[in-house]
Amino acid sequence: MELDSGNVAWMLTASALVLFMTPGLGFFYGGLTRNKNVLATIMQSFITTGVVAILWCVVGYSLAFGPDQGRGIIGNFDFFGLKDVGALPGGPNVSFDAEGNLASGSVYGLGIPHLLFMSFQMMFAIITPALITGAFAERAKFGPFLIFTALWSLLVYVPVAHWVFAYDGWLSAFSTNADAPDIGLNSLDFAGGLAIHVNAGFAAIAAVVVFGKRKGYGKEPMEPHDITMVVLGAAILWVGWFGFNAGSAGGATAQAAYAFTNTAVAAAAAGLLWTLASWQFGGKPSVVGAAAGAVAGLVAVTPASGYVMPMEAIIIGGVAGVLCYGAVRLRAKIGFDDSLDVVGVHGVGGMWGALATGIFANSAVSGIPYAEGIMQGEWGRFTDALIGIGVIGAYSFIVTFILLKLLDVTMGIRVSEDEEELGLDLTQHGERGYTTDESGVPLGVGNVLPAPPAMYAASLKGQSTP
Repeated sequence: MELDSGNVAWMLTASALVLFMTPGLGFFYGGLTRNKNVLATIMQSFITTGVVAILWCVVGYSLAFGPDQGRGIIGNFDFFGLKDVGALPGGPNVSFDAEGNLASGSVYGLGIPHLLFMSFQMMFAIITPALITGAFAERAKFGPFLIFTALWSLLVYVPVAHWVFAYDGWLSAFSTNADAPDIGLNSLDFAGGLAIHVNAGFAAIAAVVVFGKRKGYGKEPMEPHDITMVVLGAAILWVGWFGFNAGSAGGATAQAAYAFTNTAVAAAAAGLLWTLASWQFGGKPSVVGAAAGAVAGLVAVTPASGYVMPMEAIIIGGVAGVLCYGAVRLRAKIGFDDSLDVVGVHGVGGMWGALATGIFANSAVSGIPYAEGIMQGEWGRFTDALIGIGVIGAYSFIVTFILLKLLDVTMGIRVSEDEEELGLDLTQHGERGYTTDESGVPLGVGNVLPAPPAMYAASLKGQSTP
């Protein structure tokens, strides 16, 4: 089976774009926090790359995309340690004849190396747990966070990715194995509305419940410290999302062109509508709102990008801008300390996107006869999306809640109040994001002490500062 050089070039580019989204997320989240926590927040996104990439190559990819073990629940260990994942196209139960033609099984991607498909999917696996960090920003211990990221990736993301993305997953729109027939559900999740955003959104709810509110939440200002960083992060995410969505076509195809265009216009519509909503109800057109709105549009169009026409993508993005803005305002009103609005943007945006796919899907975009929504007279994909939201949301919430509770009992997941007041940059990493920070204490020579701020400041008197 020959490689397609054009498709290979595009998928290499798309993979790099998706990886770039994770540090972009770090900037987006970092700007939204207070300046004493900016490094810790960026680090939580950046270090996720190291934790998840290793796990994915060793075992995660095999369990997510290996041959199904029955009923579409999980893969096997055929690709453990990237065994048989190389320069040729590959996939579950694949074999080739003497002439190099596909004899059995189905390959992932369109004429691209199996290794490249694995790498592209690795970038999705990396950013998903990073999204959750916004829910517990400014109060998490770094060590337990690393363990949580590893466990969540293996116990939550990997099986959900198999359900949705693998050919024979029980929620997948595709079935290739005659021994594991399609059970009848065909959720249309082109690039991860269910597997990534709904998944992370419900995990964020569990995280907020377990971590509790930040010290002083609702009583003292917790404004974003650098809105320019927020806009920069949103811009990086927007550019990276072209690889995220258009790359999910598996090659440089007409469907990729639809996904690319839909990504652009949905984000534009959502950013505009969020800005107008903040102007109407808040009195001023918010810059943070424009950035958050664009991200909300990107989230919402993710499952639909390869299944709908551009005009419908504009509708999906516009509704997401207003809907997610309302969700964020409701969160603030009820005092739910989802620090950086993971639930309001990714959870709500992801759910709307999944349902909107079931409404607006058009087989003319994908070429898949059953990829049709309510507007085409087909209700099945809408009900499949409802089932996907319910099952993935419940599974993610329950497992995340259990993992965090176990870690809290055994290690403690939250920093002390004194460390929280000093800021996580100093107490968790011993560094400062800005040398001109007037709100913190000088960073002297020696270790950062987990002491009350006044005692800590006193201990530094007489020390020279860098």
